[in-house]
Amino acid sequence: MNFFKIIFSWWNSQTFGTFLNTLFLGEKVGQDEFGNTYYKNKKDSKRWVIYNGEVDASKIPPEWHAWIHKLIKVIPSSSKFNNFAWQKSHQQNFTGTKKAYLPKNQKKALYKKWHPES
Repeated sequence: MNFFKIIFSWWNSQTFGTFLNTLFLGEKVGQDEFGNTYYKNKKDSKRWVIYNGEVDASKIPPEWHAWIHKLIKVIPSSSKFNNFAWQKSHQQNFTGTKKAYLPKNQKKALYKKWHPES
């Protein structure tokens, strides 16, 4: 990755400050199926994620979301959380992109631009 992207942009994975914090204080706890890597400090008072690619919070699967927000203490493993036949695999939110969900009968989004006069 380009060194200047790391220093000056937070939307391209991590900033330089996060890199240093992860290097010196971070303890790697796991990685999800999308390649996002999860860390905590030694006291477990802070938890963070280094995204694989562009930063988008909807890329975090539900079990890791629960861990990073301290709703659960146990570190997620795929065998514990994805064990029901009705569960679908997690997908990021594609709203606003070409991959956004549209019903089968609809060819384009039903959206009218708002104007203050109308």
